Amino acid sequence: MIIGLVKEIKNHEYRVGLTPSCVAAYRAAGHRVLVESGAGEGAGFEDCEYREAGAEIVKAAAEAWNGAEMVVKVKEPIASEYGYLRKDLILYTYLHLAADRPLTEALLGAGTSGVAYETISDAQGGLPCLAPMSLIAGRMAVAEGAKYLQKTYGGRGVLLAGAPGVERGRVTIIGGGAVGTEACKIAVGLGAEVCILDVRAARLAWIDDIFGSRVQTLHSTPANIRKSIAEADVVVGAVLIPGKKAPKLVARSDLACMKKGSVLVDVAVDQGGCFETTRATTHQDPVFVVDGVVHYCVANMPGAVARTSTLALTGATLSFGLLIAEKGLAAAARENEHLRRGINVHRGACTFEGVAESLGLPCADIEKLLA
Repeated sequence: MIIGLVKEIKNHEYRVGLTPSCVAAYRAAGHRVLVESGAGEGAGFEDCEYREAGAEIVKAAAEAWNGAEMVVKVKEPIASEYGYLRKDLILYTYLHLAADRPLTEALLGAGTSGVAYETISDAQGGLPCLAPMSLIAGRMAVAEGAKYLQKTYGGRGVLLAGAPGVERGRVTIIGGGAVGTEACKIAVGLGAEVCILDVRAARLAWIDDIFGSRVQTLHSTPANIRKSIAEADVVVGAVLIPGKKAPKLVARSDLACMKKGSVLVDVAVDQGGCFETTRATTHQDPVFVVDGVVHYCVANMPGAVARTSTLALTGATLSFGLLIAEKGLAAAARENEHLRRGINVHRGACTFEGVAESLGLPCADIEKLLA
């Protein structure tokens, strides 16, 4: 198979879909790899490294897109890339279609097969290609919240760790999954008072067992959410329903009970966000204020730590990519049910129930399409 690697062009996105070692793995398996010149520079990988790994360096993105049977990316295509989509193309990347009707329609119209990292599953019920970025985003969320809590950035002027004789800041985390747990680790490490909410009693019991008295756990109910955000200096939204839009757990009216200058960090922004007031922001212009509350809603948070993120991401996505390249998408997906869950669109049809439900589209049976 011919694999294409293009430079990410989303605002301040420095990650790249393949490292030179990934290229070497594809080459060892007998595949060609076309790499757009400069694709890996943001993550610290030079063209010469890709060339040494066996890649063919091409000057323009169009050469990689048009010459490839499968394009491997990090982020979903933006509007200027829609023209590259075509019927015989496999797109292997984060897609987050439930919150992106224009991209979904572009993929369906082109007939492109879209394999989404965020819905590939594993035998334990996890999301192995989403997990590395969830961990990184969770760790970054509290750090960004602490930064924008500073008065110079429009925050309350509170230090989460407090000071001798001064109470510590409070962090509320809504969602106790991978993102929430990592955010909790960082918040506890900074010395903040931490409250974490989740709907799953078993998950709360696990968190309580791990963190003990350093963390307050609460069942995620509207009343508990409202009480917790009212007391918080930083609120991290960390709720995920695989493939679907995130539920809106904090309404605009709830902001009235929050402290002026407190900070909301919505890690679920790629899936539409779990705050009613969320709108996607960029690293270039990361925050906005609604009713006195600072909102940090950057849609590609891990892109700021591009090298770490690239290495973590490609370590998780490479094996599935190699499987697709070896067998073709249809045969690979028939053989591997976890990869099959990653197919969100195929042959002009939406094939993932969460996306279909979120966008009001019919959902085709992927097994029948692959037969």
